[in-house]
Amino acid sequence: MRKKIVNLVVGTLAFAGAGATISRYLWPDVPIPLFSLVAAALCLVPTVITLAWASRTGTRNPESQLLMVLGGTGLRMALVLAVGLLLYYAVPGFERMSFWIVILVFYLFTLGLEVWLLVGRPQEQEERKQI
Repeated sequence: MRKKIVNLVVGTLAFAGAGATISRYLWPDVPIPLFSLVAAALCLVPTVITLAWASRTGTRNPESQLLMVLGGTGLRMALVLAVGLLLYYAVPGFERMSFWIVILVFYLFTLGLEVWLLVGRPQEQEERKQI
């Protein structure tokens, strides 16, 4: 479980660093590096929580796995949307559409990375055991 969480954090931070570096050259007047840092933290915290929750319920029945997937997605979406709206309306500088685009990109990236870590890794471990 810790290896999955570390991979998730490292992958998200690497994606944020790459996006921030590239965006400084493509859009120098937009504070996308700041948006990337905030969006990475905003999307990473609930994703780590749901990944830890999924790792704990990984051996249970299919009904609890479905509840975990739907509940984790709902929890993550609600938290990211609520904090994003709070930043958008309360903090000067975040009232741009580019902030929401960066949040969407990071949300989809962390969701995809989490699914890959949950689904892709058990098959690789089974292949290693057979060798």
